[in-house]
Amino acid sequence: MKYFFVLFLWIVVSMPIFAQELNCAVTVDATRLNTAQVSEKAIFVNLEKNIRQFMIDREWTTDQFKRGVEQITCKILITVTEAPSQNSFKATAQLVSSRPVYGTNYESPLLNFNDRSFNFDYVTDQPLIFNDNNFTTNLTSVLAFYAYSVLALDYDSFSRGGGNPYIEKMFNVVNVAQASGDEGWSKTQNQVNRYWLAENLQNQIMTPFREGLYDYHRKGMDLLLTKPDEARNNIVKSLEALKEVNRLKPSSTLLNVYFDAKNREIVDIFRESSAELKQKVRLIVVNLDPANAIKYDVLAN
Repeated sequence: MKYFFVLFLWIVVSMPIFAQELNCAVTVDATRLNTAQVSEKAIFVNLEKNIRQFMIDREWTTDQFKRGVEQITCKILITVTEAPSQNSFKATAQLVSSRPVYGTNYESPLLNFNDRSFNFDYVTDQPLIFNDNNFTTNLTSVLAFYAYSVLALDYDSFSRGGGNPYIEKMFNVVNVAQASGDEGWSKTQNQVNRYWLAENLQNQIMTPFREGLYDYHRKGMDLLLTKPDEARNNIVKSLEALKEVNRLKPSSTLLNVYFDAKNREIVDIFRESSAELKQKVRLIVVNLDPANAIKYDVLAN
């Protein structure tokens, strides 16, 4: 018996400490479907489980991530609004991601993307198959696009240009999926969709934004605990760098998505700063993020 116990301990200790890149929570909300569509709702529990497994089991990079330490936290909320036909669904989705701040338990938000055209077909227990170079289903193409989006911003926040490989993969998913005719992949549909998120990240005009991700997080958030004044100054510089981006590409999808994630955090960072610094930050962010202007009013006090 003793030997079996030793063997068990050896197996536990020998288990790999590495995991896949994403720690992804998934919620599928079908409460908006009308009573005539109640019979469809049973498949959504299965869909929720399958999406989560798809996101967390697949190897999206060639890097190794320590389990529970380095995995990237993200959430996907899918709201099913219609079921036009059997196994065909219209939905919206919200993708949220964050990254840890050095020396703390705090997770700094990176992305808050509201996808208004997440439409898909799904059959219970249907395998979720994705290939970078071939379109299989709209569901898996959208999910892969989300995974690469999360990786792109996370890697950019830790190293300058670190997100390049995943931005390329985002745009490749867009190009392959466009032939399907499904909504959300076309530049002609609206200015807030998957095409424009990928385009903005790839556009040279947005380079200061991507460099600002690094400055805001590595030179700002990661220093906030030990060098708060230096950290706040670096965060202000990263925000100031976005003025030219906003001038050349006003109301861009990327800036909207970023400030939807960041507005509360920015207020919290500067809430206890000097009146002069609070006013400076408020003027910058109200110009960059007019949609959330009222949330920055606290910095005027």
